[in-house]
Amino acid sequence: MLEPDPKVVRELLTRYASLRIAQAERERPATARELADVSYTLCVMMATTTIHEAVAKADELLLVKGRAQAAVRTADPDGESDLSLAV
Repeated sequence: MLEPDPKVVRELLTRYASLRIAQAERERPATARELADVSYTLCVMMATTTIHEAVAKADELLLVKGRAQAAVRTADPDGESDLSLAV
């Protein structure tokens, strides 16, 4: 299975949260449709059948990716590698 791009997942989670807040403040048909679209996209991207599962899996994906990036930065704090710049 392909792994979703964390940047796209983060954008979808942000959009989902914003739409949930907007819908809670004032229900509008356009917001409801967009919320349904974003929810569906998250479910498909995370290979789940419910939005609650999708959000949980998306959060886990971002957490794991964040830890992996932090580990790489910790292992190489100067941002340098053993690769030569000579061509």
